[in-house]
Amino acid sequence: MAIDLPPGIARYFDADRRRDAAAIAGCFTADSIVQDEGHTYTGRDAIQEWAADYLAKYLCATEPFAITDKGNKAVVISHVVGNFPGSPVDLRYQFTLADGAIACLEITL
Repeated sequence: MAIDLPPGIARYFDADRRRDAAAIAGCFTADSIVQDEGHTYTGRDAIQEWAADYLAKYLCATEPFAITDKGNKAVVISHVVGNFPGSPVDLRYQFTLADGAIACLEITL
């Protein structure tokens, strides 16, 4: 099911689908934060390394299917299928946006 995502979030999922770590990092503000699997990554360089690592480690497909939008914050629920333990799983991507870019992303079950 296709859902209407804010442009900054749509760019993130498009870059993820294309498996492009540099494009993923480009969706974020310069001082942005990502929290995933108990780790925190701060700034575009760290986020690009995080993205490159998970793209090399896992082959997966992510399909957003629900969004709760509250101004500059949005929670996207996405179905993720791949070669990782526990696949498939529905993950929560909590985005905070600033001027159309991602300032913070927290990924949880």
